[in-house]
Amino acid sequence: MALPEPGAAWPPPQWSAYYAEMRLDDAWYSGDRMRLARLYSHSPRPAERRRLWGRRAAEQRVGRDHRLHVPLAGDIASTSADLLFADMPAVTVTDPATQARLDQLLDEGRAQQVLLGAAEQAAALSGAFLRITWDRDLAPRPLLSVVQPDAAIPEFRWGMLRAVNFWRELEGSTSGTTWRHIERHEPGRIVHALYQGSGNNIGRAVPLTEHPETAELVDSLDADGVSITTGIPDLTAVYVPNMTPNRSHRGSSLGRSDYAAPVYDLFDALDETWTSWMRDIRLARARLIVPDGYLRSEGTGNGASFDEDREVWASLRIPPNEGAGITLAQFAIRVEEHARTAEATMRQAAQAAGYSPQSFGLDGPGQPVTATEVDSRDQRSMVTRKKKAGHWRYGLADILHVMLQLDAVQFGQRIAPERPAVEFGDGVAESEQATATTLDLLNRAGAVSTSTKVKILHPEWDDTAVEAEVAAILAETGAAAPDPVGTFPVTLAS
Repeated sequence: MALPEPGAAWPPPQWSAYYAEMRLDDAWYSGDRMRLARLYSHSPRPAERRRLWGRRAAEQRVGRDHRLHVPLAGDIASTSADLLFADMPAVTVTDPATQARLDQLLDEGRAQQVLLGAAEQAAALSGAFLRITWDRDLAPRPLLSVVQPDAAIPEFRWGMLRAVNFWRELEGSTSGTTWRHIERHEPGRIVHALYQGSGNNIGRAVPLTEHPETAELVDSLDADGVSITTGIPDLTAVYVPNMTPNRSHRGSSLGRSDYAAPVYDLFDALDETWTSWMRDIRLARARLIVPDGYLRSEGTGNGASFDEDREVWASLRIPPNEGAGITLAQFAIRVEEHARTAEATMRQAAQAAGYSPQSFGLDGPGQPVTATEVDSRDQRSMVTRKKKAGHWRYGLADILHVMLQLDAVQFGQRIAPERPAVEFGDGVAESEQATATTLDLLNRAGAVSTSTKVKILHPEWDDTAVEAEVAAILAETGAAAPDPVGTFPVTLAS
C-alpha cells in the first residue's frame, strides 16, 4: 500500500489480528494491572473474562482490589535484551577511516542503549523496526531510532521489507478528532502526510502546516511538498523479527513474541498463586474475639473499643461455664505450597519462552561456578540467544550501512561506505582464573605461542599492542632470541 486512502478504516483491517495480539503482549509486558483488567474484562470471549484479571468482584469495584501482579513478562523481555546487547557486538569495516567514523557514530548515538531498548521491546512485541533519520539542528550526523511494530504498516516482498508506513497519533487528539502523522519510507525517499480523522478512521489528508508537530517538517521537504530525497538507493528502515516463524500467522514475514508459546496461561496462573498467597497472609493476621463485657463504650453513637493494654478489669457477671474469655483467631499460612507452585509456574513459563530457569535465578546451587558450568546450565538461553543474534546481525548490518551512506551524502563525510560485519560474542565471559588455567594447560602442552596467549588474554588489543606485549614478556623472561651478529658494524681500534 502507498499512503492511506482518505476515509479508510484505521488500522487497516488486514492488520487487526496482528494488532490485537500486540495489545495483549503489550499489556503483560507493561505490568500495568489496570491495563490487564481492562483488556480481559472487556474481552469478547467468556473464557478470557474468567481469568484472574477478567473478574469483577464487588470489592474490586469499590477500590479494594487485592489482586497481585508478578512482572515475569517484563523480566523475560529484559533478559532477552541483556543476553543480546549487555555487551555490544563487534561492528567492523575494512577501511580504517570508515571504521573510525563508524565507531564515532555508534558512540555518540548511544547505539548500545538504543539496541538494548529495541531488543527488549522486540522480545515482547514480536519484532522491532530500526530507522535512520537526521535533524541538523539536533546533531550533525544520522540518527538511529526504533519504531515498535504496533506503530508500523510494513510491506514485504519475498520476505524482504520494501516499504513501511510509520504512524503516530499527535497531541491535541480528542474523542472526536484524531490527528495522525504518517511517515512512509521508500527506497530513495521519505514521504510525510498528515490526516485528520477519528479513532477508527484515517479521515482526510490535510496540509502538514495544520498541526504544530508536523509544520516544522515543511522546510525540509522537496519541491513536491510531501517527500524528502535521501540521496541513497537503499530503504532507510529495516525490520528485525524477534523469532521466526510466526506460529499464529503462517507465511507471515513478521516475527513472534517470546510470549507466543502461548505463556499467557502461565502468567495468569502465577498471578493467581501470588494473590492466593497474599490472601492467606491477610486472613492469618491475629485477631482477638472478646465478649461484650470487655468492650468500653465510647458514648452514644460512637460504638465501643477494646483496650488490649489494660491489665485490671472490673468483675464481670459471666457464668464460668459459658467460656466467654478472650479467643485468639489466627489461621495458618500455606507458605510451602504457594512457594513451590509459584516456582514451578515460573520455571515452566521460562522454558516455554525459550530460556533456562537458571537465567531467572531458579535452580541455582548458590556456590561459584565456572563459565563452562554457567554455559551448560543456561544452554537453552544460549541457543535462543544465538537464534535471535542471527536476525539482529543482518538487520543491524543493513541499517548501519544506510547510516554510513547518509553520513557521506547528507553530511559530506569523506568515507567509503560499506556494509559492516556484525559479530556477537559468546555471551558468557570466562573468569580470569579460568582463563589463566586454560593458558597454563596449553603452555604445558607446548600447544600455544606467546603471541596467541596474549591475544586470548586481551582480545580487544590490536596487533601492535600484542607485539609490544610479546616483546616485553620475552625480554623479562630471557626467552628473546639473541642477535647472532651482535653489534654491527664492529668498530676497529686504530
